[in-house]
Amino acid sequence: MDVKTQSLETQTLDAGQTAANGTRARESWGGFIWFLIKLLLAVLAFRTLVFSPFSIPSESMLPRLMNGDYLLAAKWPYGISRHSLPFDLPLPSGRLLPGTPERGDIAIFKHPVDGREYIKRVIGLPGDRVAVIGGEVVLNGARLPRQRIADVPVTQSSNTGCAWGGDLADEADGVEVCRYPAFRETLPGGLSYTTLDFGLTPYDGFAEVTVPAGRLFVMGDNRDSSRDSRFPAVAGDGVGFVPQDLLVGRAAIIVWSTDGSADWGKPWTWFSAARWDRIGATL
Repeated sequence: MDVKTQSLETQTLDAGQTAANGTRARESWGGFIWFLIKLLLAVLAFRTLVFSPFSIPSESMLPRLMNGDYLLAAKWPYGISRHSLPFDLPLPSGRLLPGTPERGDIAIFKHPVDGREYIKRVIGLPGDRVAVIGGEVVLNGARLPRQRIADVPVTQSSNTGCAWGGDLADEADGVEVCRYPAFRETLPGGLSYTTLDFGLTPYDGFAEVTVPAGRLFVMGDNRDSSRDSRFPAVAGDGVGFVPQDLLVGRAAIIVWSTDGSADWGKPWTWFSAARWDRIGATL
């Protein structure tokens, strides 16, 4: 073989090798992009059908939930709808495999007017008669059993202050807390939970109403600091009767909680700000 022929063969081999490398590179990138697509679809399916994250921005559900709590909401108990998606799409209304909440569920739902996510406890189901007399809930003509219990101490922090109904005090270890009057309320099915009540207010009287079909009557556990079904549905305010088609999910577990003192530029404060005793609590 002469030098010229050998040179041509070498160039052909080099060109073939380059083409093969290019093909492998394209296949590698294509496989990576397909992997990302499948991963995004899996995350979307998980958030739509199984669990999605939710943060607590207020104190309307004290003492069970605190400002700075991050929880997972179970999506399957109430059915799947366009509100189950992590973003809004102009999809038809209604729910696939719909389920009715149980009394006492801590439900997350879209506000009937402004579409923001709210979280409250389900008190009345469709057909129930609900009233509030002297701060006590009357369900289907019977007052819910309510027992005065020890005041609830809420530790003060950057994201948790002391509302008008509480008393500031120092614990033995020097930690400042706000003590709130508390009651143990029990629903007909036997579920009990702690509510806060600061005394008689104009909102402690509510004439009896019947919950319409397909709707829910919800209340915050912090009774004097919750704009719930006792108030007409107004953007940024009360929610009125909550349509079940606006349900997002049922609060399931607290996965993180922070007192608001963390500085994102100082990673070690992420841990010092954590409320470790709240993480992992089921709801």
